[in-house]
Amino acid sequence: MARYSFDGTDIAGDIAGKYGFDGDLVAIFATPTQAVVDKWHHYIPLYDRYFSRFRNRPVRFLEIGVSQGGSLSMWRKYFGEDAVLFGIDVNPKCAAFNGHSAQVRIGSQDDAEFLARVVSEMGGVDIVLDDGSHQMDHIRSSLASLFPALSMGGIYVIEDLHTAYWDTFGGGAHSDGNFFVEVRKIIDDMHHWYSGRVPNDPQRAQTVTGLHIHDSMVVIDKGQVYQPTHSKVGRV
Repeated sequence: MARYSFDGTDIAGDIAGKYGFDGDLVAIFATPTQAVVDKWHHYIPLYDRYFSRFRNRPVRFLEIGVSQGGSLSMWRKYFGEDAVLFGIDVNPKCAAFNGHSAQVRIGSQDDAEFLARVVSEMGGVDIVLDDGSHQMDHIRSSLASLFPALSMGGIYVIEDLHTAYWDTFGGGAHSDGNFFVEVRKIIDDMHHWYSGRVPNDPQRAQTVTGLHIHDSMVVIDKGQVYQPTHSKVGRV
């Protein structure tokens, strides 16, 4: 990954120059703190695009993958003190970050019972950000467990999906394990009205209202899906 590392010191300037974004999340991300955060620069404006409506509200935010604790600190500064922030990680050393900027719980993202306990403790969940193991089977398992628990109007974000093209993460360019194969299934389910096919996941087909694909990131909107209708308005 070294060849993708930013070769410079003006992180904020790089993000503003390339992506035309200079919102306060840039300063939050680019200002060094004791906790370390590692994010791709193009994620920063995308986070703001999808998360900004939840700011300064009691949003319930769950991040899969605590790592060195910096991202939870970033989210606390971004969302504000009213946010309910939780992070999970399989590494027991991450327990050291519990209570700093967020609550941290130790467990695996592919443990459905563990995830259910965390969501219950949170009082529900409005945003899930999967920055965990990046293993394809883990990503699918977490989505299967957490998307049904996500609130209506919530969003589910999976990042670092360049790993979908790497064998070591259970993916590969032409592998059925590649998570974008699952994304195609979600797309097909969204359009089952027109294909006449039974949805791959009937429950999810009733609640996925939007799907956004960016470089290495997928964002899934949750809400009530209605059978599409159209009208012809005006003089013929």
